[in-house]
Amino acid sequence: MANEINALKDNPAPAILPPVILTVPGLGNSGPGHWQTTWEARLPRCRRVDLGLWEDPHRNTWVNKLNLAIQRAEGPVVLAAHSLGCHAVAWWAEYEQPRRPAAGGPVEAGTVIGALLVAPPDVEDRPLDRRLTRFAPVPEAALPFPSILVASRNDPYLTMAQARRLASNWDARLADAGEAGHINAASGVGDWAFGRLLLNTLLPQPLPVVQEVPRAPAALRGEGFDPALVWQRA
Repeated sequence: MANEINALKDNPAPAILPPVILTVPGLGNSGPGHWQTTWEARLPRCRRVDLGLWEDPHRNTWVNKLNLAIQRAEGPVVLAAHSLGCHAVAWWAEYEQPRRPAAGGPVEAGTVIGALLVAPPDVEDRPLDRRLTRFAPVPEAALPFPSILVASRNDPYLTMAQARRLASNWDARLADAGEAGHINAASGVGDWAFGRLLLNTLLPQPLPVVQEVPRAPAALRGEGFDPALVWQRA
């Protein structure tokens, strides 16, 4: 017994590191009024991945910079990506082939434990901006970590049918954000409480959400994984 106690003293249990939230913007970066910018200012351990080349994106450059930011993170990582940043996350997973986080127990720093993928654009069929095609074709492999794809019903960059197909390919849960445009600064979502609730499902410990969540459309209430959220089946 004494030997076991001494062994524990010599090899203490590893500390559980709090997660780092890395925001991954899309084309043009995320400016004032964007929910990513607001989250970075308000949430602990939340910061932006500086992908660079915001107006002239290069897929492999973005993937390499994202990989470096993940490797340097001082804790497990939850990604909060928007628009073209979602495709950067998918390509990062395609290239790096990270292992799925083990259930239970401590997780090493630099391990992606979840991803919130908000309003990924169409980069293949009818992209609104030719620069988006640089990220085509879309990786079709399932993401090796829990993920949520958030889609808007009136997003000019992606239809709900396309969102369902992406979510199915990536093995992501699909969340219906209602009519919120491209879910950016122009959408006027502010701190975006609905997104914060979704983010909390990916975090080991939820962060407080003080804003009231808009009531879901009657046709969708009660459907899906969590009664506090609105999900669509991919």
